[in-house]
Amino acid sequence: MWLAGKRRFYVKEDFVGDDEGCRVSARAGWQAYAVLDPPISIKKETFAMRNKSFTVVLLVLIAVPVVLLAADSGLPRTASGHPDLSGSYNAATLTPLSRPAKFGDKLYMTPEEAKAIAEEERVFREDASQNSDPERSAPAVGGASPAFAPDSDPNALGAGNVGGYNAFWIDRGTDASEVDGKFRTSIIYDPPNGRQPSMTPTAMRKMMTAAASFIYNNDGTASWLKREGPGPFDGPESLMLNERCLLGFSGGPPMVPSLYNNYNTIVQTEDYVVILLEMVHDARIVRMNSEHLPPDETRWLGDSIGWWEDDTLIVDTTNFRQRTGLMGGDENMHVVERLTLLEDGDVLYNFTVDDTTAWTKPWSGEYVWAAGEGKVYEYACHEGNYAMGNILRGARLLEDDYRANAAGGGN
Repeated sequence: MWLAGKRRFYVKEDFVGDDEGCRVSARAGWQAYAVLDPPISIKKETFAMRNKSFTVVLLVLIAVPVVLLAADSGLPRTASGHPDLSGSYNAATLTPLSRPAKFGDKLYMTPEEAKAIAEEERVFREDASQNSDPERSAPAVGGASPAFAPDSDPNALGAGNVGGYNAFWIDRGTDASEVDGKFRTSIIYDPPNGRQPSMTPTAMRKMMTAAASFIYNNDGTASWLKREGPGPFDGPESLMLNERCLLGFSGGPPMVPSLYNNYNTIVQTEDYVVILLEMVHDARIVRMNSEHLPPDETRWLGDSIGWWEDDTLIVDTTNFRQRTGLMGGDENMHVVERLTLLEDGDVLYNFTVDDTTAWTKPWSGEYVWAAGEGKVYEYACHEGNYAMGNILRGARLLEDDYRANAAGGGN
């Protein structure tokens, strides 16, 4: 905390304040350290406040600035007194972003329910990570269901799956998120039903267009030519951002857990905070105590500025592009995040999304990033972007076949 001007600052055991009645802390055992040049003059004085008398140590400040540190908070701090967030964290959690309907408006689940979810995940991981049979036959025509959803439609989500390997790579956590000693039923806590508000009709149409290549039901033909308008595989720009390896599935902002690659690393200085995500190559650069870029200067991850409110880092992000890392978000999105370092080394991550052209009202979420020793490794996405080129080549071949059949009376 910085104080300006010739103000008196007083300290007594469980009370810290100034001559304007600004209460800084009422936590017993806290001490305040004044760091200033030139020195201060000290004397004792009895203060009357709220009908009580206090004998205080009166510090008459000769000059500013003054830095106050909570000496016994137990948090690692930087030279300027802010919590030091630098380190690696695992954001994986079995708590979903949106609340399952069975929980209704219940924010918390019982320990027994949380234990059952953890056990279900353990059994799934064990079953889904079995070695694939090297003697297995080719998948059925149209594709095979993915290993992590064996009962799903093999052509769902633009698949046409060719089989693939097992699900050893899935790492969505081992437990539900625990906040203040209670297990959350969803990351979203506002609205009270724990789900994103309704999307606007315009946003729904934009989202369906943006995800056309991903949700296309692949029947092995260029069936998109049966209708007027653009197709899902017309060119690179028609593919989803994560298919093009421009953004990951979880960087947002806000940052939400994914099916895998949930580690992130924070590097903190006085002027910048950088959050490097394991998914794809998302690196968020937060400019501290700065101003936003002009509105026409947009970024894939938005423009993030930050400041400290007590021991919480506030990150304010605007200036998004028309497509964002958050499915459904658009160029009008405004995200406010709050990162609070906990005494056990974990980080409480809180966010609010406000985008009136996408959702009918703002929505907020909160979960814990667990401190860890894991490292964030380079993520190649599809190296050399060969996969994207092959997607487009395959679409052109299907279109040639479709037109040839049509010319011969086959369609």
